[in-house]
Amino acid sequence: MTTKIIVSYDGTDNDRDALSLGSLLARTGAALELAYVRHLHETGSGRERLAEHDAEALLEAGAAAIGAPETPRHVILSASTAEGLRTLAVQEQASVIVFGSEYRTAKGHVDPQASARRLLDGGPVAVALAPAGFAERSHDGIATIASVSEDGDPCPRETAEQLARSLGASVAQHATREADLLIVGSKPGTVTGRVTISAAAEYLIELATCPVLVLPRGVALCFGAGGA
Repeated sequence: MTTKIIVSYDGTDNDRDALSLGSLLARTGAALELAYVRHLHETGSGRERLAEHDAEALLEAGAAAIGAPETPRHVILSASTAEGLRTLAVQEQASVIVFGSEYRTAKGHVDPQASARRLLDGGPVAVALAPAGFAERSHDGIATIASVSEDGDPCPRETAEQLARSLGASVAQHATREADLLIVGSKPGTVTGRVTISAAAEYLIELATCPVLVLPRGVALCFGAGGA
């Protein structure tokens, strides 16, 4: 089964960073989809049709921006972006949701936006975080992948190795600032299949200058042929 990646996209600069990261990860052969969460149902059929049209046009422009106009797109109606994306990910059997960093994050740094933080606290799928300004970088690919796990969880390392094979990258022996992607495991005691990060992992994310992929506890993601 092909690994599925959903990008949370609203056309802002930081979500363009998420789109760029999702497109980069899709080079593994993963299926890429875009999602936009609307929070209100407009009163009046005309206003509602216009709001729906604008949302669909926004996602269409995002797909065109990465040269993949046929990318599947989802407009969700939910009071909460995090809950809307969580529900979509479960329905679509997605493995990863990709977010940009918080508004006003310094370029080159990672600061999870509010919706991402909610999914980092008990979410059912992996969360990928793009540094601010990531879309502006030239992307020749991912050359080095680092992983960090706690209490012997092998899944971050296994995921790093899967990604490295798919992308022709190398796996660093230790977390390093030179890495192009950092994979972080959930903390010990987390329910299997759920995401929860420790204070140490949160600090590591704050220091990161590359994209970060946070995994559910006990879950290794598969990329490339036979990905699941």
